[in-house]
Parts: sequence; structure tokens; C-alpha cells
Amino acid sequence: MKIVHFSDTHLGYNDLDILNAQNINQREADFYDSFSQVVEQIKLIKPDYIIHTGDLFHRFNPSNRAIIFALEQFKMIDSLNIPFILIAGNHSTPRSNLVSPILKIFENFKNVWVSYNQKYQKVEFDSVIFHTMPHMHDDSIALSQIEVCEANIDDSKKNIMMMHCSVAKHYLMQEFGEWVYPKDKEYLFDKMDYVALGHWHGFGQVAKYSNVYYSGSTERTSLGDKRNSKGFALIWLEEKLKVEYKEIRIRPIVVKEIDCEAYESSLENINTDDTLNAIVEVKLKNLTRLQSLDIQNFEIQKHFKNAMSVSVKREFKQDVNLNNLDDTQPLSLERYFLDHLKANSHETEYKRLERKVQELFGNYEENVNDTY
Repeated sequence: MKIVHFSDTHLGYNDLDILNAQNINQREADFYDSFSQVVEQIKLIKPDYIIHTGDLFHRFNPSNRAIIFALEQFKMIDSLNIPFILIAGNHSTPRSNLVSPILKIFENFKNVWVSYNQKYQKVEFDSVIFHTMPHMHDDSIALSQIEVCEANIDDSKKNIMMMHCSVAKHYLMQEFGEWVYPKDKEYLFDKMDYVALGHWHGFGQVAKYSNVYYSGSTERTSLGDKRNSKGFALIWLEEKLKVEYKEIRIRPIVVKEIDCEAYESSLENINTDDTLNAIVEVKLKNLTRLQSLDIQNFEIQKHFKNAMSVSVKREFKQDVNLNNLDDTQPLSLERYFLDHLKANSHETEYKRLERKVQELFGNYEENVNDTY
């Protein structure tokens, strides 16, 4: 059994106020392009099933353009005669009962099953059951639906659980009010052949569970997501589970650093060969407050003529001269924490922790930049 698992396509997302030749927001068009790439891969792979684990649209009330694009793509998928199971994510779930769920528009497609309204739904075929758990606003509702899910497990068939939530990342998600899957119900994962997750935008296996995966998003909704490539998961359910990540082409995000202790030479010698049509973030390091007043963003941006967009991030250095407090600014929190670890750890231990800390701050940046 072969399954394509993708998620968090966020159709209708737009940013940067840049229009393409068709007068469409360029970032919005990028998200349509990434979705189309997945559809083209589906045509080539010819899976037995297709699953999407939430946030098809970026908003619960998407634009006409986003809706029309989605309907056109679903028509193509439907023509393949491959069952396509789709659940609602938090971006697709209205908080008011007065608003009709947008996923209802797909209910009349022959080969499409949609799950929304914060309710468990069983989608059953001859040899497999998809246990669909869309985004839940209320933890008590979620708990009751998990219990319904457990009661519907059939050991004579393959069981696949589909959810849009946070699993094993409680320390990051609870303060942001998202649905966190209850830890005391994780034993359910051992009863499933595969657990397909949406909501986190990076592909990866969850902690100690060999069968629990986030497929990741198909495009980046913030600079905080720059560490992750984009694509989908290809699943083989035979005697042994096999999960393969399939990367797609997306617009690159390139980070450049300028050392402000040697600002002029650092700027002049910066390499721009890899910035064609890219989203560029320029970090000004070791910057003082007085120096910052003299540095204009447009001076930096004109060095990246071939980039699609250029943003400038200013990171002020600590001034050890306590007599000049007006010129004192803290380092970035990530850098400050890493410097502390470096000063208090052996080199090998620091190298191990450095990657973990960067991953942690990357996930935090995704949260505060509306990645979800």
C-alpha cells in the first residue's frame, strides 16, 4: 500500500506586497506553484491513497482566487480515481458556529472525503481505515473524540490516524493556545500502522514513535521557517513501514551576515551569487546604536539587485563600557544562550547542544511569526 501524505499548503497566503506578471501577489503564487508540484508528483507516483492533514487554506474564509485554484486542483486529483482524505486544520476551522466550514465545498467530489466540525470521522476501505481527527478548539471535545477513535480501531485492517495538532512539543505550544494531543493518550499510536500529522511545518518523525510523522508544509510562511526544506511524505505500508521524504522546489530564503565592526568592507565583499529571485535576510552583526543611525536599509538592499526581496535584521552587540550605557543593547536571545553554553560546556558537548538550541529557536520563530 502506497500513500502520499502532505499538509499545511496554506493556499491564499500572501506577503511582501510584490506582484507578478499576472498581477497576483508573488508569494501567493508561490504557494499555488508548490501545491501544483505535489499534484504533478501524485500523477507520477500513482499512490493507492492521498492524505492531507490540515490547513489546506491559510484562512477559514479564503479569497475567490484561492478557492478557484483549489477546486481546479481537486478536479484533477479526483480524475485520478485515487481516494483523497482531507482534514481541517486550525486555519480552516472557524471559531463561530455561524460560519460554514470551507471544506464543505469538496464534499461532492467522487473520490474526496473531508473531515471537519471538530469531530472524529472514520473513513473505511476494504483493507484500511483512516481515523480522521481534524483540529479541535476545545480540549474536552478532543478527548471525547480520541476515545471514539480508539473504539473504532480494527485489528483486521491497516489503521491510519490523521490529526492536525502538536504532539510531544507541549513546552512550545500550550502558551499559544493550540491543540496539544494529550500525553496520556499517546499509547494509541502503538495501535496504529501510521500516524499522519499536520500543523508543524518541518518534516520529521516524532520522538520515540517510529510510525508518527509530520509531513511538513509545502511552502514557508515566515523567515523563521528558513531551516526547513519543503515537500511531502511517501508512505509504504507493507510488512514494515517505510517513510520517504520527497522534496519540491520552492523559492529560496538566503541569509547573509555583515560584520558591522568592519561594515564597509564586509558589505562590499558580500557574495550575492546565490540570491537570484530569492528572499534575502541580511543580519547586521556587532552593531552599535550610534552606528545604526548611519546605516540605511536601502544602502544594503541595492547590493542585492537580483533578489525578490531583502529584509534587514539588526543585532546589537553588548557594550562592555559601562560608562556609555546609552550605547548598550543585548545580543539576540539565541546568541546569548549559545554563548553561555559555550562558556560552560566542553567543546564536544557544545557542538551537540548547539544544533538542538538552533532547532528550538527555529520552532519558536515559526510560532511568533504566524507560521501555524
